Amino acid sequence: MAKKTLYLRDKFVLEDFYEAVRMNRLESLHVPHSDVFFVRAALQDRTGILFPLADVEAAMKKEGWSESRVLTPKED
Repeated sequence: MAKKTLYLRDKFVLEDFYEAVRMNRLESLHVPHSDVFFVRAALQDRTGILFPLADVEAAMKKEGWSESRVLTPKED
């Protein structure tokens, strides 16, 4: 699978998404998982700092989170 090359800008998430739709470039767009948005909102609520989406996603991955595990959870 090709690596996603277009990242959403933090302050223009919807605008960037719609521009990718308009330009037929969705396959190259990296849209963070909803978990990343939720974690970022929780961090902002607790610290008052709005961290960039890319930084939050990278930190979550370093802590063991992966989108693939969310999409296909392990059976116990």
